[in-house]
Amino acid sequence: MTHEGRAVVLAAAALVLGVASGCGSNGSGGAEPVELGDPAEVTVGERFFLETRFAQLASTQLQADVNRPLAHSDPILNETMTTGDPLPGPFHGASMNCRACHLVDEHADDGGGNRTYADFARRSPLPAREDGLATTSRNSPALVDATLERGDFLLHFDGEFASMPDLTRATLTGRNFGWLPTEQPKAVAWIARVVREDDGHDALAADTGGLSFATLLAGTDPAIPESLRLPPSLRVDGATASDDAVLDGVTHVISAYVDSLRFARDADGVFVGSPFDRFLEKNGLPRQPAPGESDLAYARRLRDAVAALAHPRLVSAADGEFTTGSSHPHDFVFAGRELAGLRIFLAEPASRPPTAEQVAAGGVGNCIACHQPPRFTDFGPHNTGAAQDEYDAIHGDGAFAALDVPDLTTRSTDPARFLPPSAAHPTGSATFREVPSADRPGVTDLGAWNVFANADLPGPQTSLQDALCRAAGSGADCSAAALLPRSIALFKTPSLRDLAQSNPYLHTGREDTLGDVIDFYVRMAGRARAGAVRNADPELGVILLTPADRDALVAFLQSLDEDYE
Repeated sequence: MTHEGRAVVLAAAALVLGVASGCGSNGSGGAEPVELGDPAEVTVGERFFLETRFAQLASTQLQADVNRPLAHSDPILNETMTTGDPLPGPFHGASMNCRACHLVDEHADDGGGNRTYADFARRSPLPAREDGLATTSRNSPALVDATLERGDFLLHFDGEFASMPDLTRATLTGRNFGWLPTEQPKAVAWIARVVREDDGHDALAADTGGLSFATLLAGTDPAIPESLRLPPSLRVDGATASDDAVLDGVTHVISAYVDSLRFARDADGVFVGSPFDRFLEKNGLPRQPAPGESDLAYARRLRDAVAALAHPRLVSAADGEFTTGSSHPHDFVFAGRELAGLRIFLAEPASRPPTAEQVAAGGVGNCIACHQPPRFTDFGPHNTGAAQDEYDAIHGDGAFAALDVPDLTTRSTDPARFLPPSAAHPTGSATFREVPSADRPGVTDLGAWNVFANADLPGPQTSLQDALCRAAGSGADCSAAALLPRSIALFKTPSLRDLAQSNPYLHTGREDTLGDVIDFYVRMAGRARAGAVRNADPELGVILLTPADRDALVAFLQSLDEDYE
């Protein structure tokens, strides 16, 4: 590819980003011209988020000059994988970057619609390497609101990371960017070299004044405008800093960028972007927890307030509209069906276990057990049966329950046999963190089981153990040996806001529509009540839904959508 061709590719990507409204507390995403007021670390972080030269493929071709175009691009970027026909790849001609799996408006004009920093695939494609992996093991999670404050700060579906810089570093030097576990030192050295030798002449650099990476990170050059000058705590002088320190600088500004991705809020931090939010406002309903009130207590208080509404004021097209076209194939409304769905969503079981009459009557979503408003997530790990559902669909009912999962002693004795690859154990089998397939019985994804009590992953252990111990209940044995079986098939709860821009759903990516998700929960709740879900979350079996509840609940979930651009 010629230098001119690479410039055209990156200029096209920059143009897509440039027409999007900004990211930050205004609740929108994408690139924002410097003059609109993003902090310097957000603007600089976005450039690193988009950078395509950090990948292993680039390192094989740019040894002579990091500013040259690639001779051969990564073929997985030629198209954007979807659950149907592929879309044109916005990073065609380049190698992997963060944005390839966390899209926003790149496909707004070609039928794909907007994304909340997610992609369109069931599992995201990976650069080809000798290990033969073709996709990630899980669906790409949306990044908007991913870094909201909470008690146990765990990131990724399995809670592998305790901070966004840790996650970012592992991504840039890991398999998503084409690096094998044995190549982490090479990855660190290569990324640091790109930072030091970047000349600021490519298309992406235009939004940061044509300044080089090294100049921006050092933060002291008089040529840097104040709008792009990093705060002292984030500055790194590449001329004197180690490779690791340079990479740390990159991860912290990328993290600042990701932390700026937020759904719309007002000056008081109240969500305001969705029909649901407008409904609460129109009816004078509580819109967020009171100081010191838990999200669950707030959800119950909201339920009581909704039940007391004698004459609800509904939301119609006169109150607003969606402007992101194909991303929202429904109107900006909160009417009768949405209100009925809200009541189902907030309802909890009258007894545990439920009676046969309660099961037959339905109308109890028990959704607030994991998805408390206004954030619509408890950020905690739960087993809803998604991994079992996928595995049994391939290998037959009961196959997941029959899996021979080692105890802590067995796993610790031979971690490479059971755990995913790491720098300490690069030959790890990942037997229990892979996509199941018909030709590989016994291979599946056990989620948090791969992380908990894994000596190669010290960062999240305290938070993960605390979360598992709370879930086990008062007086439970909270030793690692006792909690490990309780971690089987646990995955972190995602937010439900703006679901229309992050499908397909579940960590498996198996469910295409919200109706499919409801059907999944009806099915798995019934199986949990029958004792047929291995290590089921205790809240799963008290979801009491009937086919008659489906449409109303879907309508409510759609009312959580907003324009995220």
